Amino acid sequence: MDIEPAFSAAADLLRSIPRSELLIAAVAALVLGWVGALVARRSALGGIMRGISTVVLGAILVTVVLQLSRFDPRFDVAVPQIGLPEQVVAGGETRVPLSPDGHYWLRAEVNGVPGNFLVDTGATLTAVSFGLAEKAGLTPRRGGIPIMIGTANGTIQAHVSTIDSLTFGNVQASGIDAAVAENFGDYNVIGMNVLARLGSWRVEEGTLILVPSAADRIPE
Repeated sequence: MDIEPAFSAAADLLRSIPRSELLIAAVAALVLGWVGALVARRSALGGIMRGISTVVLGAILVTVVLQLSRFDPRFDVAVPQIGLPEQVVAGGETRVPLSPDGHYWLRAEVNGVPGNFLVDTGATLTAVSFGLAEKAGLTPRRGGIPIMIGTANGTIQAHVSTIDSLTFGNVQASGIDAAVAENFGDYNVIGMNVLARLGSWRVEEGTLILVPSAADRIPE
Protein backbone atom coordinates (compact mmCIF):
# COMPACT_ATOMS: atom_id res chain seq x y z
CA MET A 1 0.00 0.00 0.00
CA ASP A 2 1.36 3.40 -0.99
CA ILE A 3 1.16 5.54 2.15
CA GLU A 4 2.70 8.65 0.61
CA PRO A 5 -0.67 10.00 -0.68
CA ALA A 6 -2.17 9.40 2.77
CA PHE A 7 0.62 11.36 4.45
CA SER A 8 0.21 14.12 1.87
CA ALA A 9 -3.54 14.30 2.48
CA ALA A 10 -2.97 14.40 6.25
CA ALA A 11 -0.44 17.20 5.87
CA ASP A 12 -2.85 19.18 3.70
CA LEU A 13 -5.57 18.70 6.34
CA LEU A 14 -3.31 19.94 9.12
CA ARG A 15 -2.32 22.99 7.06
CA SER A 16 -5.99 23.78 6.45
CA ILE A 17 -6.71 24.05 10.19
CA PRO A 18 -6.64 27.75 11.17
CA ARG A 19 -3.81 28.51 13.60
CA SER A 20 -4.99 30.43 16.62
CA GLU A 21 -4.10 30.72 20.29
CA LEU A 22 -7.83 30.68 21.03
CA LEU A 23 -8.26 27.41 19.12
CA ILE A 24 -5.36 25.82 21.00
CA ALA A 25 -6.79 27.02 24.33
CA ALA A 26 -10.23 25.66 23.43
CA VAL A 27 -8.82 22.22 22.56
CA ALA A 28 -6.79 22.17 25.80
CA ALA A 29 -9.89 23.10 27.82
CA LEU A 30 -11.93 20.35 26.14
CA VAL A 31 -9.24 17.76 26.90
CA LEU A 32 -9.11 18.97 30.52
CA GLY A 33 -12.88 18.60 30.75
CA TRP A 34 -12.80 15.06 29.32
CA VAL A 35 -10.07 14.01 31.74
CA GLY A 36 -11.98 15.61 34.60
CA ALA A 37 -15.13 13.68 33.66
CA LEU A 38 -13.17 10.40 33.74
CA VAL A 39 -11.76 10.95 37.22
CA ALA A 40 -14.74 12.79 38.74
CA ARG A 41 -16.23 9.65 40.27
CA ARG A 42 -13.00 8.75 42.04
CA SER A 43 -11.64 12.14 43.05
CA ALA A 44 -12.77 15.66 43.80
CA LEU A 45 -9.98 16.79 41.50
CA GLY A 46 -12.09 15.68 38.55
CA GLY A 47 -14.85 18.14 39.48
CA ILE A 48 -12.31 20.94 39.80
CA MET A 49 -10.85 20.13 36.39
CA ARG A 50 -14.31 20.16 34.81
CA GLY A 51 -15.07 23.49 36.48
CA ILE A 52 -11.87 25.04 35.15
CA SER A 53 -12.65 23.67 31.68
CA THR A 54 -16.12 25.25 31.74
CA VAL A 55 -14.79 28.65 32.86
CA VAL A 56 -12.05 28.67 30.18
CA LEU A 57 -14.46 27.67 27.41
CA GLY A 58 -16.91 30.35 28.56
CA ALA A 59 -14.16 33.00 28.49
CA ILE A 60 -13.11 31.90 24.98
CA LEU A 61 -16.72 32.12 23.78
CA VAL A 62 -17.08 35.65 25.15
CA THR A 63 -13.78 36.68 23.53
CA VAL A 64 -14.86 35.30 20.14
CA VAL A 65 -18.24 37.05 20.32
CA LEU A 66 -16.62 40.36 21.25
CA GLN A 67 -14.13 40.11 18.39
CA LEU A 68 -16.83 39.15 15.89
CA SER A 69 -18.90 42.13 17.04
CA ARG A 70 -16.14 44.40 15.74
CA PHE A 71 -16.74 43.21 12.17
CA ASP A 72 -20.23 44.76 12.14
CA PRO A 73 -20.76 48.36 13.33
CA ARG A 74 -24.29 47.47 14.47
CA PHE A 75 -22.77 45.34 17.23
CA ASP A 76 -19.49 47.20 17.60
CA VAL A 77 -18.27 47.79 21.14
CA ALA A 78 -15.01 49.14 22.52
CA VAL A 79 -13.57 46.47 24.82
CA PRO A 80 -10.57 47.83 26.76
CA GLN A 81 -10.49 44.65 28.87
CA ILE A 82 -9.13 42.63 25.94
CA GLY A 83 -7.02 45.42 24.54
CA LEU A 84 -8.93 46.19 21.35
CA PRO A 85 -9.11 49.86 20.32
CA GLU A 86 -12.28 51.61 19.22
CA GLN A 87 -12.66 51.73 15.44
CA VAL A 88 -13.13 55.33 14.30
CA VAL A 89 -13.77 56.73 10.82
CA ALA A 90 -13.74 60.54 10.62
CA GLY A 91 -12.77 63.39 8.29
CA GLY A 92 -14.49 65.03 5.34
CA GLU A 93 -16.32 64.12 2.15
CA THR A 94 -14.26 62.13 -0.34
CA ARG A 95 -15.15 61.47 -4.00
CA VAL A 96 -13.84 58.43 -5.84
CA PRO A 97 -14.25 58.32 -9.66
CA LEU A 98 -15.17 55.11 -11.45
CA SER A 99 -12.10 53.43 -12.96
CA PRO A 100 -12.01 52.12 -16.56
CA ASP A 101 -12.26 48.55 -15.20
CA GLY A 102 -15.66 49.34 -13.69
CA HIS A 103 -14.45 49.39 -10.08
CA TYR A 104 -13.72 52.09 -7.54
CA TRP A 105 -10.04 52.35 -6.65
CA LEU A 106 -8.42 54.81 -4.28
CA ARG A 107 -4.96 55.57 -2.96
CA ALA A 108 -4.73 55.03 0.79
CA GLU A 109 -2.00 55.04 3.42
CA VAL A 110 -1.72 52.31 6.04
CA ASN A 111 0.30 53.62 8.97
CA GLY A 112 1.83 56.09 6.50
CA VAL A 113 2.64 53.49 3.81
CA PRO A 114 0.77 54.06 0.51
CA GLY A 115 -1.11 51.42 -1.46
CA ASN A 116 -3.94 51.02 -3.98
CA PHE A 117 -7.24 49.82 -2.54
CA LEU A 118 -10.40 48.49 -4.17
CA VAL A 119 -13.58 49.77 -2.51
CA ASP A 120 -15.64 46.58 -2.14
CA THR A 121 -19.12 46.73 -0.61
CA GLY A 122 -19.24 42.93 -0.70
CA ALA A 123 -16.24 42.54 1.61
CA THR A 124 -16.96 42.31 5.34
CA LEU A 125 -13.41 43.17 6.35
CA THR A 126 -10.79 45.54 5.02
CA ALA A 127 -7.95 43.43 3.59
CA VAL A 128 -4.26 44.26 3.20
CA SER A 129 -1.71 42.41 1.09
CA PHE A 130 1.19 40.76 2.89
CA GLY A 131 3.75 43.07 1.31
CA LEU A 132 1.95 46.25 2.35
CA ALA A 133 1.20 44.85 5.80
CA GLU A 134 4.88 44.05 6.31
CA LYS A 135 5.95 47.56 5.30
CA ALA A 136 3.26 49.11 7.53
CA GLY A 137 4.25 47.02 10.54
CA LEU A 138 0.98 45.08 10.83
CA THR A 139 1.30 41.98 13.00
CA PRO A 140 -1.18 39.18 13.80
CA ARG A 141 -3.39 39.98 16.76
CA ARG A 142 -2.52 37.92 19.84
CA GLY A 143 -5.44 35.69 20.68
CA GLY A 144 -7.21 36.65 17.45
CA ILE A 145 -9.86 34.43 15.94
CA PRO A 146 -8.84 32.55 12.76
CA ILE A 147 -10.68 33.59 9.61
CA MET A 148 -11.11 32.06 6.18
CA ILE A 149 -11.61 34.35 3.16
CA GLY A 150 -13.00 33.43 -0.23
CA THR A 151 -10.97 34.73 -3.18
CA ALA A 152 -10.90 34.15 -6.93
CA ASN A 153 -8.26 31.47 -6.26
CA GLY A 154 -10.29 29.70 -3.57
CA THR A 155 -10.57 29.95 0.20
CA ILE A 156 -7.46 31.09 2.06
CA GLN A 157 -6.45 31.52 5.69
CA ALA A 158 -5.89 34.99 7.06
CA HIS A 159 -5.17 36.61 10.39
CA VAL A 160 -6.60 39.82 11.80
CA SER A 161 -4.41 42.84 12.50
CA THR A 162 -5.16 46.35 13.72
CA ILE A 163 -4.42 49.35 11.51
CA ASP A 164 -3.46 52.27 13.73
CA SER A 165 -3.94 54.81 10.93
CA LEU A 166 -5.77 54.43 7.61
CA THR A 167 -6.17 57.57 5.47
CA PHE A 168 -7.60 58.14 2.00
CA GLY A 169 -8.89 61.34 0.44
CA ASN A 170 -10.29 63.40 3.32
CA VAL A 171 -11.08 60.34 5.45
CA GLN A 172 -9.04 59.40 8.50
CA ALA A 173 -9.62 56.10 10.28
CA SER A 174 -7.97 54.50 13.30
CA GLY A 175 -8.11 51.21 15.18
CA ILE A 176 -9.43 49.45 12.07
CA ASP A 177 -9.47 45.64 11.89
CA ALA A 178 -7.93 44.23 8.71
CA ALA A 179 -7.36 40.76 7.29
CA VAL A 180 -3.83 39.88 6.15
CA ALA A 181 -2.75 36.76 4.27
CA GLU A 182 0.45 35.86 2.44
CA ASN A 183 -1.41 34.59 -0.63
CA PHE A 184 -3.62 37.62 -1.19
CA GLY A 185 -1.14 38.76 -3.80
CA ASP A 186 -0.86 42.50 -4.42
CA TYR A 187 -4.47 43.04 -3.43
CA ASN A 188 -5.93 45.54 -0.95
CA VAL A 189 -9.59 46.16 -0.12
CA ILE A 190 -11.59 48.78 1.76
CA GLY A 191 -14.41 46.69 3.25
CA MET A 192 -17.70 47.29 5.01
CA ASN A 193 -16.09 47.52 8.45
CA VAL A 194 -14.87 50.94 7.22
CA LEU A 195 -17.69 51.95 4.88
CA ALA A 196 -20.46 51.18 7.37
CA ARG A 197 -18.83 53.49 9.92
CA LEU A 198 -19.28 56.43 7.56
CA GLY A 199 -22.31 58.65 7.91
CA SER A 200 -23.26 57.72 4.33
CA TRP A 201 -21.89 56.57 1.00
CA ARG A 202 -23.58 56.77 -2.39
CA VAL A 203 -22.94 56.81 -6.13
CA GLU A 204 -23.81 59.87 -8.20
CA GLU A 205 -23.16 59.93 -11.97
CA GLY A 206 -20.49 57.27 -11.66
CA THR A 207 -18.71 58.88 -8.69
CA LEU A 208 -18.58 57.18 -5.30
CA ILE A 209 -19.15 59.73 -2.53
CA LEU A 210 -17.97 58.85 0.99
CA VAL A 211 -19.27 61.04 3.81
CA PRO A 212 -18.26 60.63 7.49
CA SER A 213 -21.04 61.16 10.03
CA ALA A 214 -21.67 64.75 11.13
CA ALA A 215 -20.32 64.03 14.60
CA ASP A 216 -17.04 62.74 13.15
CA ARG A 217 -16.44 65.35 10.45
CA ILE A 218 -13.32 67.43 10.79
CA PRO A 219 -13.95 71.14 10.08
CA GLU A 220 -12.20 72.36 6.93
